[in-house]
Order: sequence, then C-alpha cells, then structure tokens
Amino acid sequence: MRIVVLVSGTGSNLQAVIDAVKAGELADVEIAAVGADREDTYGVERASEAGVETFVVNFNSFPTRAEWDQALADRVAEYAPDVVVSSGFMRIVSADFIERFGGRYLNTHPALLPAFPGAHGVRDALAYGVKVTGCTVHWADAGVDTGPVIAQEAVAIADGEDEESLHERIKVVERRLLIDVLRGLATGSIPAPVTVLAD
Repeated sequence: MRIVVLVSGTGSNLQAVIDAVKAGELADVEIAAVGADREDTYGVERASEAGVETFVVNFNSFPTRAEWDQALADRVAEYAPDVVVSSGFMRIVSADFIERFGGRYLNTHPALLPAFPGAHGVRDALAYGVKVTGCTVHWADAGVDTGPVIAQEAVAIADGEDEESLHERIKVVERRLLIDVLRGLATGSIPAPVTVLAD
C-alpha cells in the first residue's frame, strides 16, 4: 500500500510510521513521499533523513485556497498513493481533493470525535472538564475533523493534568493506533472506502 503523508509541523506521527516501516511492522506499507504546506518543517526533515522523497506546496505562495488545493492534489497524485495520510497537517482540503483520491484521506485527531474537533481538541477537553478523552483515526471529509471513524482509544485524564502532559500521553496512543490502522488497511482487515478514483 503506497501512502503519501502530509505534515505541517514536527512529524512525530510520521516518525512512528517511518520507524514501523523500517522495523517490518508495516511490511506492506510504502511511504511514497512526504509533503508539507510550508517551508522548513521538521516533518520534512525527518523524511529526508530517512531517505523518503519530500515536497512542499506552500500555502502562502498561492493567491487563493482553491489554487493551492489544486496544486497540492496535483503534486500528491504524482505519487499514485493508495491512501493519503494527514499527520498533523493543519490545512483543510477540499471535497474535490478527497474525491480525487477515492475518499482515502486518513486523519488523526487527539480527541474522541465527534467531541472536541478543531485545532485545540486537548485544550477543549480539559476546559470542558471531561474525565476521559482520547484519540481518533478516521476517514476525513471536507469538514473540520468529520468523516467516518475507523478506530478510537480512550485516555483517562489525571487530576490536575495540564494540556502538555495530556497531549503527550494521547500522542503515544495516537501513534500506535495510526500504525494499527495502516497495517489493517494494507492487509485488508480494515476496508477502505469503496470509491471510484477520479481521473
């Protein structure tokens, strides 16, 4: 299964996937490329160090979101991925982008969706006062952290826990869950969306 991974930041989930591929835990997964929406991300640096091809489609280099979205889709399509993975990718792509890849746009989120969507899922869960949060791996659509859930795992919130410590504990679970989902997709134990790929 060929994947293209999209990042906006440090790429800690990406590193976990790179390590799992190298260790043979994801023997049926090939990272075709890693792309970013801005220059100088550590995620792209991690990929380069691992010998993975990289590219940047800088959001700020395009006059409109639609033109950036089209350019990103064109660049991703060059690698003919079976699945596109949003790994801390902080941009919403269009429905056209997702349709172009057969609806196979995978996202991770540090909350139990549909609760606490958006960029501050951990902070929002703490502010609300819930005792349990967690992480979600799902098929993304053009909404904000919406789309069919594939897998979730709960993480209990400790008394007095701050956002940073909770987020770090969630990330540990999130990385493992992402690898489990990728393995399941690659082996067929988790079904991919049945969608005709766009030309």
